[in-house]
Amino acid sequence: MASSTISPPSASFIVKKKELGRSAFSSSSSPSPFSVPKCNKSAAKKIVSAMAPQQAERMPATTGSVKTAMTLTEKIFARASEKPQLSPGDNVWVNVDTLMTHDISGPGSIGIFKREFGPDAKVWDREKVVIIPDHYIFTADKLANRNVDILRDFCNDQNIKYFYDIKDLGNFKANPDYKGVCHVALAQEGHCRPGEVLLGTDSHTCTAGAFGQFATGIGNTDAGFVLGTGKLLLKVPPTLKFIMDGEMPDYLLAKDLILQIIGEISVAGATYKSMEFAGTTVESLTMEERMTLCNMVIEAGGKNGVVPADSTTFKYLEDKTTIPYEPVYSDAQARFLTEYRFDITKLEPLVAKPHSPDNRALARECKDVKIDRVYIGSCTGGKTEDFMAVAKVFLASVSAMIYFIYFY
Repeated sequence: MASSTISPPSASFIVKKKELGRSAFSSSSSPSPFSVPKCNKSAAKKIVSAMAPQQAERMPATTGSVKTAMTLTEKIFARASEKPQLSPGDNVWVNVDTLMTHDISGPGSIGIFKREFGPDAKVWDREKVVIIPDHYIFTADKLANRNVDILRDFCNDQNIKYFYDIKDLGNFKANPDYKGVCHVALAQEGHCRPGEVLLGTDSHTCTAGAFGQFATGIGNTDAGFVLGTGKLLLKVPPTLKFIMDGEMPDYLLAKDLILQIIGEISVAGATYKSMEFAGTTVESLTMEERMTLCNMVIEAGGKNGVVPADSTTFKYLEDKTTIPYEPVYSDAQARFLTEYRFDITKLEPLVAKPHSPDNRALARECKDVKIDRVYIGSCTGGKTEDFMAVAKVFLASVSAMIYFIYFY
C-alpha cells in the first residue's frame, strides 16, 4: 500500500491510499444489499453505532448475474430509483424526497416550471418542497424584493407547506420566522433524513449529506422539472472514502479536516464523485461539524459528501422530525475508487491562502500576515458551534473591536 505525505514538510501528517480498495470494516450478514430496519424515535435509541456496515449476500439477480456490494450513495440511488443493483456510471431516474430553493434561484425555477408544465400546474408534492428566502430578505432593493414576492405568490398559489417567510421586516433582529442560511435551516427544521434524496438550487446543498443522505445542488432547469414530476435523471457517482482516525485536538475544527483533504486531492480531485467520510474522528464529530465537512465537498468538485448515520444523527433528529426514515450503509465489500487514511492527532490548524481552497497552509506559517477584518458566518462557518469557538478565542486573548452583522 503506497503512502504519501500530504502536509507541508513541517507537519508529520500522513495519508495512505489504496486504489479500488475494500472497506476496512469487519463484515456482517444482511438479507439484502440495501435493506435495513426502519428508524424512528424509538428505534433510533437502540442504535449504538452506525459505523459497522452490512455486507450483502451474493445471491442471484433476476438476470442471472450475481449482485455485488454497494456503497452508501449507490444504495440510496438504488432505493430512490427502485433498482435492485446499481454501479457507478449508471443513469437512473431518481425519486426526490425533498427539493429546496431560495430567493436567488427560486424565481427562475418557478418560471421554468410554469413555462413547461403550464401556468396553472401544481407541484408534484406540496409537502416535499421547501422554500427559504435567505439571501435578499432584509434588503431594500426593489429587484431583490421582487424575487421574494415571486416566492410568496407561488407558495400561496401552491399552498406550499414549508415556506419560511418573514412578514415583519421591522423586527428581524429577534424574528423567529427568520431561519438564517438555508442549509442550516434545512437541518434545524427537520428536512434532513438518512437514506433520502435532497436536491437544492444551491451548490452547497451537499451540506445535508452529514445526515447520511444523498444531497447535491442542481440548476434552475432541473429544479423546474423536479417541481412538476418529483424525479430527476442522475448518474451514479463513484465513491472516494476518507477514513479519519484519532482523537481530534480541541484546537481543531472540521474546517481543518476538509481543508486538509482538499489540499491533498485538489479542487478537481473529486469531480462528480461521492466523498464518504468515516473513522473514529468522524464518529466523534457533532452534527454541525459533520455539516461543515460535507458542505465543502463541492470545493473539491464532489457530487456529494456523506457521513453514515449513527447514534449522534438519530439523537439530533429526535425532536426535529416525526417522518420515518431508513438509513443505509456501505457494504463491507463495497468497492471505493480510492481510500484515504488520516491520523488526525498529527494535524495542525490550517488556512486556505488566496486564491483557492486547495492552497493549503499551516496557520502558524501565516503568523506574520496582518488581519484587518474577520468575517464569521456563511453556510460553512455560520453555525452556533462556529460562533462559540470564535468567542472562546476572542474572550481569552484577543483585543479587538467586535461588530455584529446580521447575515443572510
